[in-house]
Amino acid sequence: MTEDLKGDIARLEQQEQILCFSRFDPDTAWKLGGILREIAIERRAAIAIDISLRDRVLFHTVLDGTSTDNGEWIRRKRNTVLRLWNSSYLVGRRLALAHRGQEEAHNLPLSDFAVHGGGFPILMDGLGCIGAVTVSGVPQRIDHAIVADGLARLLGVDLADARLPE
Repeated sequence: MTEDLKGDIARLEQQEQILCFSRFDPDTAWKLGGILREIAIERRAAIAIDISLRDRVLFHTVLDGTSTDNGEWIRRKRNTVLRLWNSSYLVGRRLALAHRGQEEAHNLPLSDFAVHGGGFPILMDGLGCIGAVTVSGVPQRIDHAIVADGLARLLGVDLADARLPE
């Protein structure tokens, strides 16, 4: 189990290093949202998709089979990304390895933060985290993979060894 967590953490950290933007604007968000929607449809994943900067939503859609609860999960995962500048899944894997909870480790109340897969930072070269791409609706590892695959497709990046094993 520990080796699986360590392997996941290394891959997730690598994803954050290679899935960076030199430019990000509302048109980029729209393209990314469309790609994420296509991936979800291809994989028959009923998800809600949100792409937000710190101060505004740039893209939001839901697919059949989602509920209002998915919007709440998105809010909590996005809060985690914007607070810690890492993917919500990476934060959760690190906490699992350390045998610590989010409240104890980072003072993140469960009502407002979630350390489950599906939230990924929008990272800009030279600026850091400017927003978050977040999905919710399927198991957390799949939520995360959909976002990472969508970012990789948009950026023309091959995740290769950074891809999480299924």
